[in-house]
Parts: sequence; structure tokens; C-alpha cells
Amino acid sequence: MRIFAALLMALALAPVAAASDRHPTLGDLEGEVICPTCHTTLDQSSSPIATRMKAFIAARIRAGDTKGEIEQKLVAQFGPEVLARPSKHGLDLAAWLLPLGVLVVGAAGLGAAIWRWRGTTRASAPPSPAPLDPELEQRIDEELARFEA
Repeated sequence: MRIFAALLMALALAPVAAASDRHPTLGDLEGEVICPTCHTTLDQSSSPIATRMKAFIAARIRAGDTKGEIEQKLVAQFGPEVLARPSKHGLDLAAWLLPLGVLVVGAAGLGAAIWRWRGTTRASAPPSPAPLDPELEQRIDEELARFEA
């Protein structure tokens, strides 16, 4: 049921993501592009080159370029280091796969721990008591009757 809800959420958000790529804003790109001078994102930089890059991005948005097209033009001009995300090739691919691997291993470990915990609590339940000796049971009944009276 949860998987179905997550799938519906992803399908509902897909058009929003596609629209963001087709009609990006300056704010969308400022946090994803790095200033080559100060090596911070454009939204944190006030260097002259960052100001020119912001103006270039704003002009490309007005011209109707998509987010991908603007990023390609910036990479062509400044190199792949201008993007604030690792490439998806070579050793940089580990930056994408490592967090996913950690999540999968962590979820599997948590699931195994819960499964083991639930299994041990059932197995460690005390056994049902053995029936009392008839003489002992009669003495207990007499004592309880005397106590209640």
C-alpha cells in the first residue's frame, strides 16, 4: 500500500519536475551552478563573474532555454566543474551510488534487526506454569477462604 502511495506521489510530481526543466527560474539554477572564482554556488557569491553568470542565466531564461540547455551552455563555457553536482561517469558515479547503497544496506539491517527482535520476544516468553499439586491447591483455597472471611 505504501509503495502504491509513493508511486502515485512520484507520478504526480513528474509534471512539476518537467515544467521546472522547461521553465526554470534564476533561483532554480543559482544553487546548482558554482562560481569559478570563489567556488561557491551563485546564490552565495557576489563576485563579478557570478554576477555576469546570473545575468547570462536570466537572459537565457527569457530566451526560453530549458534548464538542461542553460547548463550545457555553462559547461561549454566554464567546464563541468561549474555544476554543483558530480558527473554520472567514472569515479564520480560513486557519489551517486554510495548514498543509495548506504540507504539499502541500512534499511536491510534495520529490517533484519526488527525481524530478529520480534522473533526473540516470542521465543523468550515464559512457558505456561505446570499444574499445581492437588493438596497444595486445596491448602491455597482454604487459606484464601480464611483470608476473605
